[in-house]
Amino acid sequence: MLKTRCHLVPAILVVFCTATLIAQNAPPDLDAYVANSMKTFDVPGMAVAIVKDGTVVVAKGYGVRKLGDLTPVDEHTMFGIGSNTKAFTTALLAGLVDVGKLTWDDPVYQRLPGFVMYDPYVSHEMTIRDLITHRSGMGLGEGDLLFFPPSTYTREEIIYKLRFMKPQSSFRSRFAYDNLLYMAAGQIIPAVTGISWDDSIRQHIFTPLGMNNSNTSNSLFKAGDDYAFPHAKVDSKLEVVPFEVLDNAGPAGSINSCAEDMAKWVQLQLNRGKFPDRDGRLFSEQQSKEMWSAQTILPISDPPPPLASLKANFAAYALGWGLRDYHGRKLVGHTGGVSGFVSRVMLVPEEDLGVVVLTNAEEAGAFDAILYHVLDYYFHLPPTDWLTAYKSVRDRQQKNADEVMKKAEGARDANSKPSLPLEKYAGVYNDAWYGTITIRNENSGLTISFDHTPGMIGDLQHWQYDAFKAHWRTRTIEDAFVTFSLKPDGSIESAKMQAVSPLADFSFDYQDLLLKPAEKK
Repeated sequence: MLKTRCHLVPAILVVFCTATLIAQNAPPDLDAYVANSMKTFDVPGMAVAIVKDGTVVVAKGYGVRKLGDLTPVDEHTMFGIGSNTKAFTTALLAGLVDVGKLTWDDPVYQRLPGFVMYDPYVSHEMTIRDLITHRSGMGLGEGDLLFFPPSTYTREEIIYKLRFMKPQSSFRSRFAYDNLLYMAAGQIIPAVTGISWDDSIRQHIFTPLGMNNSNTSNSLFKAGDDYAFPHAKVDSKLEVVPFEVLDNAGPAGSINSCAEDMAKWVQLQLNRGKFPDRDGRLFSEQQSKEMWSAQTILPISDPPPPLASLKANFAAYALGWGLRDYHGRKLVGHTGGVSGFVSRVMLVPEEDLGVVVLTNAEEAGAFDAILYHVLDYYFHLPPTDWLTAYKSVRDRQQKNADEVMKKAEGARDANSKPSLPLEKYAGVYNDAWYGTITIRNENSGLTISFDHTPGMIGDLQHWQYDAFKAHWRTRTIEDAFVTFSLKPDGSIESAKMQAVSPLADFSFDYQDLLLKPAEKK
């Protein structure tokens, strides 16, 4: 659930910073560096937390919560943390392992009645460990359209639909990031305890840690609460966009938190599960070690030239955490992204160091530049101009994507016509896992709607031959090509989709859909 868009913040933006704490052993230029990152990547607001040697040395806000409003971000301002939620889910599971309620290698069907995957063998053999290590055989982000953009499906309904999703590779053969199986992992918690995932997060993590400005749903925000607003680039202009309620995706990415609270979470992690300011543990040191141990090996590729010094010697996914190395240290971290927010959490266990960066825009380079600047300071490394490096990579990616789209536009046969009258394409279509998608002929043009996703209504613009482009009326949704295939008799056999932009977030998994005309009753 990570977006890759760029944003423009007006040059007159005043950068505010507030803090309960910024100690002398923090990077001395941190304020200036964060301000430069916000300016370079056009991010309205950020919050940063740093924990070193058991102490919170930084818990601080920068910029504004919302464009057009000078209310500053502070250490209590809540941001969506997206997939950084996954480590909270695995921490709850680890606690259940400690008390003997389950084991990591329990078959899922034994703990979650009715759990079924497409392949009967996988249904029988998949363990809880498999659910949370991205090696199920599903494709990258497969099925994410069931919850993103926000849908009417419940968690239970989404998990049920796993049985209709064809695998893209063999079981346990390769890494492919997914969200749906984390929802299944989260549902194991109420299955074995009788307490919902949301209530378990509050009872076992938020309350004992004193994470008083954190919750599991942005639907809980009230007027006057201290929260940041999401921002996205809409038709080349940075705008405040609506909050997207992703309650059905809860265990995979629905937590909202702040710098002060996330610092407490990092302290708990670096304490190997022991609460920092009170007796007791969330999980044992043994389970901490297990959650930071490699489970799924990741391929290592050469980073873009400006980031060549970041090339890893090893990379793996653990249990809710990603692993890699940097200058001889093992890094344990994760990123997170939901519409209008991206974030980064990084632990360096051997340095007793943790870093959190929260943002209210969709610029990964902004938080990674800050992260590596902080790591370089504590590792006593020569400074690197990470801001320039990450911006050059972002700009090159955008340029390449623009060239691909421009080339496609130039190559299309704009004079071609659809094979059928427009009204022949209209009708109800079914996808095996998503459900119904309706195409209508309205006002001499076609529209498309995803029937369980209220925001997904778009206009089908003819592209060439029997291909159309879905131009969504909600402009934060990535446009998609819709290509129809015909039977020999001229009727429609099926339709397939794919994202228009090469930079489309993987959660827009249009390519996994196969639309079949519904049988007329």
